Amino acid sequence: MPLSTDQFRASIVDESLELVGTESVDFDTELPEYQTQGGIFTTPGDAYTTPVEMWIKGLDVLLQKLSRNHDLSRIKSIGGAAQHALVWWKSTTVPSLSSLDSSLPFQSHFSKHIFSLPNTPISQDTASHSHAIIIENLLGGAERMAARVGTAATPAMVAAQLLRVRETWQQEVWARTGRIQLASAFLCSLLTGKWIPMGEAEACATGMWVHSTTPGTPSHWDEGTLDIVGGSREEGRRVRGWLGDVDTTGGGRRAGNVSRYLVERYRFDPDMAAIIDTLVTPFTSDYLAAYLSLCPSPNDAILSFGPMDMLLTPAQNYIPTRMYNLFPHPAQDSGEKRRYIAALCNRNSDVPRALVRDMYTKSWSAFDRLVAIVPPGGSIGLDDKLFSFWHLQADAYPYSHVKGIYRFETGIKVNEFRDLRANPRCLVESQILSFRVKWSKMLGTGVLGSASQRRVNVTSNPNSSGTGTPPPFIVRSSTPSSSANAAASASAIPSVIANSALGIPFDPYDHTPLPSRIISTGAAANFPSISNLVGDVFNAPVYVPNTQVDSAQIIPHRNTPVAGFPGRAALGGAYVARWVWGREWASGGSSSGSLAGGSTGGSGRGLGVFEDEIRRLLQKRWIATGGVPLRTHIGPLPAGLAASASAMSGAGAQGLLGLVAGAAGVGLNVGGAGGGTGGPGSGANSGTSTPYGPRSGVGATVFEEDEEDLLPTSPLAGNNGNSPMSFGGLGISTSGLQHDPAIMAMGGHVSSPQGFESVVGPASSPLYDPMTGRMRTQTGSTIDTLSSSTSSVHGSAGVSTAYTSPDVSALGISMSGLGMGNLSPGPGSGTASNGQTTPGGGSIPGQPIAASNSTSGSGATATTNPTPLTPVVALTTADAEAQIGWAKVAEPDSDAFLTYAAIVPEYCRLEGMLVKGIV
Repeated sequence: MPLSTDQFRASIVDESLELVGTESVDFDTELPEYQTQGGIFTTPGDAYTTPVEMWIKGLDVLLQKLSRNHDLSRIKSIGGAAQHALVWWKSTTVPSLSSLDSSLPFQSHFSKHIFSLPNTPISQDTASHSHAIIIENLLGGAERMAARVGTAATPAMVAAQLLRVRETWQQEVWARTGRIQLASAFLCSLLTGKWIPMGEAEACATGMWVHSTTPGTPSHWDEGTLDIVGGSREEGRRVRGWLGDVDTTGGGRRAGNVSRYLVERYRFDPDMAAIIDTLVTPFTSDYLAAYLSLCPSPNDAILSFGPMDMLLTPAQNYIPTRMYNLFPHPAQDSGEKRRYIAALCNRNSDVPRALVRDMYTKSWSAFDRLVAIVPPGGSIGLDDKLFSFWHLQADAYPYSHVKGIYRFETGIKVNEFRDLRANPRCLVESQILSFRVKWSKMLGTGVLGSASQRRVNVTSNPNSSGTGTPPPFIVRSSTPSSSANAAASASAIPSVIANSALGIPFDPYDHTPLPSRIISTGAAANFPSISNLVGDVFNAPVYVPNTQVDSAQIIPHRNTPVAGFPGRAALGGAYVARWVWGREWASGGSSSGSLAGGSTGGSGRGLGVFEDEIRRLLQKRWIATGGVPLRTHIGPLPAGLAASASAMSGAGAQGLLGLVAGAAGVGLNVGGAGGGTGGPGSGANSGTSTPYGPRSGVGATVFEEDEEDLLPTSPLAGNNGNSPMSFGGLGISTSGLQHDPAIMAMGGHVSSPQGFESVVGPASSPLYDPMTGRMRTQTGSTIDTLSSSTSSVHGSAGVSTAYTSPDVSALGISMSGLGMGNLSPGPGSGTASNGQTTPGGGSIPGQPIAASNSTSGSGATATTNPTPLTPVVALTTADAEAQIGWAKVAEPDSDAFLTYAAIVPEYCRLEGMLVKGIV
C-alpha cells in the first residue's frame, strides 16, 4: 500500500513473488476536496506541503477498494514504505490506536485537528535550507557534521525542519506538539494499532542520529544537535522525547500483527490459531524500498530519476563524508555483517528538464530527439565543448550557495549557446556527468570497498550478463582496432595521469571502478536518448524494470505507473514482507513476535540475506514456469496495447499473498522497460508526478525544428520483425487517460508514405548501428515521425501534473536572475484545451523562431498536438536479468565513453569555479 505524494497504492504478490493485484487512489482526482496539485500544495518560494488528513482518507479509500476486489483474509504479511515527511501530533490526548471503533473509518478517528502541523513539508521542500546551513556551521562545517551525524546539511533533513518550525511557529506549532513521526512509521502504526519506532536507515537521514559501528557502543541521538534544534538543553530533551526510540534490529523482524481494527473492518485474517498471524513488517523510505525491489549486486548502481535524481549503490563500509549519504540496509538481520546503501543526490533534476523543454522545444519527443542527435559535449570538435549547470533550487554540498543557470562555451561563461539546440543535451549531460564524478570521488573514500575488490567483483559477478569486463581503453568496443594494440597502449599510459596532468583525483579513462550495470527508473529513463547517454557516460549496460517499460508504452512521461501496474516502492515492500514471512515460517512463527522479540533461528527457507533470498525465489519461479517473465500488470490494457500483450498466466494465488503498504516518492520518475508481450516486468519507480502546475509562459518562446530536419540521413539496418513489441501509428482513446493527449499505442504498423518499414524494419525493433556494431534503443531521431492521430483531451479534463513544466513564478525565481532576462513570453502564448502551451511571440535575440508545423486561415492561430514520445523498448536481455524483472534498454559505446572521459577534467574545472563563486 504505497503512500506516494500524489497517490496511495497497493500491490499484492503471491509466495513466488508473482503479481496478483494492484489498487490505487489518486489524491487530485479522487479526493478533490483537498485541492492539491500532484498531491501537494505549492506556494511562491520553496515551500511544498501536503495535508496529513488526506493521507488518512486515502488509506480508507484504498482499503475499501482492496476489500471489495480481493480476499484480504488470505493476506499473510504486509510491508511498505513512505516518502520522507513528518507527522506532527498534538500534545493533547489522541485516540488509542489499539481500541479504534471498527464501524468508523480512520478519518473519523484522526481528523486534522489532532495534528499540530496539518500540512507537513515533503522532501521537495527547501524552505528550511538556511536552517540546515545554520546547523552545519554550528557543528563545525560540512565534513565535521557528516563525521558526527552521518550526513551534511540538506533542506529535507528532520533537524532543519524542526529548527524552522521552532523559529517560525513557536507558539502555533512547537508549543502544541507532543510527538513526531516519520510518515513510514506513522503508516505502520495505523496498520498495527500501536506506536512503531522509525528504522535506523531513516534515523540516519534526520541529521541527528549517531550510527555506531563499534561493538558494545549503541547508536544514539546526538545531544548536541538536539540542543541546537531545541534552542536549549531542556528543549533538546523534549525533542528527544518527540522522536522516540529507533529500531536498530535491521528490519528483519515483524513490527507487529495487523490490528484488530483492520481484522474487524476489512476482514484481514481473523484466525488467531494460525501458525503465523498476519504480520506487518517495518516500513522504510520510498527510495530505499524501490532499491530493495531491484535486488542490486555489489557492483550495480540504481539511477532513479525524479524531482530529486538519486544514484544508489551497495556499500561495504560505514565511512560518512559530506559527498554522499549513507543508510544502514533496511532489510538485514541483526546477526549478519552490517551492510549499507550509499546515495548521491541531485535536487535540480526534473524541474530544469521541464524548463528546458518549454524554452527550446515544443514537446518531450522533440526534447528526446535533440538529446539524441546533438554530439557529445554539444559540439563535434574536441576543444569547443559546451557545458551548462542548472541550479534553480538550493542543493546540498557543494552547491549549497550556488543558484542560477550557468553556460560555458569554449571555456568562457556565456548567457546563451550560439546553437540553441545544444541546451537539452548539455543539461542532461551535466546531470549525468555530475553523478559520474561524484561516484569516482566516493569510490576513493573506500566506502564501497577497496578498488581491488571491486575489480574482482566486476569480472566475476555471477549476475552479470557479460563474460567479463575488458581493461581500460578497450571498453566494450566492437571495432577491430580495440584489440591487443589498444590494450597495449592502455597499459602504457602512466596511471599518474589522473592526478597530475588532468588535475582530478581519479582516472576518467579507467572504466573498471565504475558500475558494471546501471538500473534506471523514473520518467527520464523512458527517454531512449537519456538511457543511451547514461550507458555511454558510465560505459555500462542500462536496464529498466519491465513493468516500467510496459507502463511507458501507454504514458511514457509520467513517474506514477499507469493503473494496473505496480510501483517499485510497492514491490520492494512486498518483497520485504515475503522475506520476513519466510523467516518466521521457517522458525515456526510466533504470534507474539515483534521488533523487540527474539531471534528467529533455524535454517529453513527465507533465512538468507535479503537480496540472495529474493533472487532465489525468482530463479525458482523462473525454472518452474519454464522461463515465463514476471507479470507486469493486472487487469485489461487500453485498446491497442492489449493487442500486443501476450496471454498472462493464472492468478497464481494458491500460495502466500503479500500486501505492500508504502509511500512512493515525489517527482518525476520515468517508467521504463518492457516485456509487454511476455517480457520480464517489474513496476515503474514509485515516484509520482512532478508537482508543478500548468506550463508557464516560458513555453511561449519555443525553438521548433521541422521534424524532417532532425532525422538522420544514414541508412539503418532492418530487423526480422520478430520483436514481441511493436509500435504503430494507431492512436488509443484517451478516455480514462486524461493526463496526456499524445499517447502512443502498441500494435499495427506505421502508415508512412516514405515506406518506413522498408528502411528500418518494424518500429519496435532495436536498431543496429553499422558504425559500431551495437544495438541501440530507438529515439525520436531514428524512428519516423508518427502522425498525431490520438484523441485530444476534452477541455473539461484536468491538467496533468505529470512531468509538466514548472511554474517559474511559483519557484520564486526571476527570469533575469537566472540569466534569461531576454527570454520573455510572447503575447500569443496561451494554453490549449489539451493542456499544452501554444507558441507565442517571444523571441531570443539573434535567433529566428521557426514557424509552426501547420497554419490554418489568414490571421488565424493554429495549434498542433505534439508528436508522442517514443519510449524505450527492451533489447535482448540475459536470463539473469530477466528473472528479476529487468529489461536491457541501452548498451554503452566505447567511443562515446572516451569522449566523455576527455570532457570530465574540464567539467570538474568549471564546477570548481561555480563552487568557489568566481564566475
